[in-house]
Amino acid sequence: MFEIPTMETERLVLRPQRMEDWPTYADLMLSGRSVYMGGPHSRQTAWGMFCHDIAQWALMGHGALMMEHRETGLCLGQVGINSGPLFPEHELGWLVYPEAEGKGYAFEAATALRDWAFDVRRLETLVSYIHPDNIRSRRLAERLGAAVDAAAPREDPVDLVFRHPKR
Repeated sequence: MFEIPTMETERLVLRPQRMEDWPTYADLMLSGRSVYMGGPHSRQTAWGMFCHDIAQWALMGHGALMMEHRETGLCLGQVGINSGPLFPEHELGWLVYPEAEGKGYAFEAATALRDWAFDVRRLETLVSYIHPDNIRSRRLAERLGAAVDAAAPREDPVDLVFRHPKR
C-alpha cells in the first residue's frame, strides 16, 4: 500500500486527487489552455493523464497533488512531481485553473512540493520542462530559483529545462 501525503501552506491544502476534481481537470486538458502540456487533448488522453498522476504515487513514491484553497475549499489547480520512462529526470510541474492565475498559488504550492521532494524524498535533482513560449511558467520557475540548464536531457527538444537548486 502507498500513502499520498497532504501538505498545508499559508493559503493552500495540497491534497490527493478526488473524482470530483476530474471535470475541471478535463475541461482544462481539452481546451487550448493545455497547449504547453501537449494539448488540447482528447477526453481519453486527459483521463489517462489524470490516472497517471495518481498511479505515480504507487509506482514512484511521488505524483500530483491538487491545490485547494484553505478557506473556500475551491480547487485551484495541481502541482506534481513526474518521473518514469517519459521523463529524463524528476520534473516539478504545475497547472493553474483560469480563476486562480496570477495570485501566487502555483508559487506557494511548487515551493512546498519542491522542498518536500528534496527534504523528504531526498531527490538529488529536480527540473521543470517548459515550452519557450510559456512565459508565465518560465517566470515562475525563475521565481522558484531555477535556471535554464541547456545541457540537460529532455524528451521534447523544444522545451527549456529549468534546474531547481537544492536549498
